[in-house]
Amino acid sequence: MKETWRWFGPKDPVTLQHIAQAGATGIVTSLHHIRTGDVWPQADIQERKKIIEDHGLEWAVIESIPLHNDIKTRTGNYLQLIENYKQSIRNVAAAGVFDVCYNFMPVVDWTRTNLSYSLPNKSQALRFEMSDFAAYDVYMLQRPGSEQSYKPDVLAKAKARLDAMSEEEKALLEKNIIAGLPGGEGSYDRDGIRAAIDQFIQMGDEGMRANLFAFLREIIPVAEEVGVRMAIHPDDPPFSLFGLPRVVSTADDARALLNAAPSPANGLTLCAGSYGARCDNDLVAMAREFGDRIYFVHLRNIKREDDGSFYESDHLDGDNDMVGLIDALLDEEARRDKSGSKLPKIAMRPDHGHLMGDEIGKSGINPGYSFAGRMKGLAELRGVIHALSVIRAR
Repeated sequence: MKETWRWFGPKDPVTLQHIAQAGATGIVTSLHHIRTGDVWPQADIQERKKIIEDHGLEWAVIESIPLHNDIKTRTGNYLQLIENYKQSIRNVAAAGVFDVCYNFMPVVDWTRTNLSYSLPNKSQALRFEMSDFAAYDVYMLQRPGSEQSYKPDVLAKAKARLDAMSEEEKALLEKNIIAGLPGGEGSYDRDGIRAAIDQFIQMGDEGMRANLFAFLREIIPVAEEVGVRMAIHPDDPPFSLFGLPRVVSTADDARALLNAAPSPANGLTLCAGSYGARCDNDLVAMAREFGDRIYFVHLRNIKREDDGSFYESDHLDGDNDMVGLIDALLDEEARRDKSGSKLPKIAMRPDHGHLMGDEIGKSGINPGYSFAGRMKGLAELRGVIHALSVIRAR
């Protein structure tokens, strides 16, 4: 597998030199300064690529070329926005970058309620706490009908949680949920998110799914023509938030998406942490079923709780079978080699990492994207890959 690392560009406190020292060879990045919906200019792509290559690294995956909400709702100037997206795909291919991760999540991108959840060893993890989310949705945002989205025991716990929060804690919870996390696609205030939620709720799951498939039918032929592999990231978390539709959360969703645009250009990002937040998603089975269309992998582990809450655990210590998943992915790579496939090795990155050591308390570190935590995760995952490769070679 190709060891990659997410980098947020020249302002990222984790530098390309740091990444090279950690041993990764591929960079996963995006042009965050380009406004969502605009065409990615050739000059900007080439400039970013040169910076990466000057450090002896490769721009392996784009994560991501964001989709404007008008594309997801098929409203406003969505036809021009789709044409802009097509041109961006052509431009990245011309620069020699062929793997694009993207998502189709409505309103909020990946979502957590606590960005500094303290673990027994005093390192800090990201956490999604269902009662805290319900407290915000029902009692702070006061979304109409929101009570119907939660079980009575969760509502009771949510009310108790809210009553115990200081004003500062409430403000932090709101910021964590709606102000946008690293690599996300937008930030909202309270009135703005209410309006956006209402627009998507009216679409429902089937309307959202239809719009995703319509987007694929426009984009995938262009990607196939220029050799780009589109790899959709699952919903994170993989269940409804704010009553919003979710259409990339399960194996059935992935199956329907691949069938909607049958092409080698239409593929998946297998995010273990996102899919794995649902206990009914069998990651190993998914890797084996969809292996030939998996182009990018986020290796992250989580500890699930009965009410839908979870926190991000050590990479090898969670509810996801990380060893089994890597074994299945190595089997897929072996199949590709045996068949003479021209696909590159599967790009993987250690997804998120605990805040630990002297990084705790430092300003400017992107939540989930510390250096030491991800380096620890990469080392552990590299050990699993090495051990399984040695067993195969015997």
